[in-house]
Amino acid sequence: MRVEVDLDRCEGNAICVKLAPQLFQLDENDYSVVQLDPVPPEMEELAAQAIEECPRAALRRA
Repeated sequence: MRVEVDLDRCEGNAICVKLAPQLFQLDENDYSVVQLDPVPPEMEELAAQAIEECPRAALRRA
């Protein structure tokens, strides 16, 4: 599984970082960045939860 961040939609709410800090970090502009690509199988559930809970729908499966 791969996750992409739509930087036009990302507001830096960091919900993804709170849910899966090993997968997501904020960059110097407070945009989400995927740290592991592809997402390891044991973390796919966390990635799916982050995608679902992103308030701006800035995350998507690639």
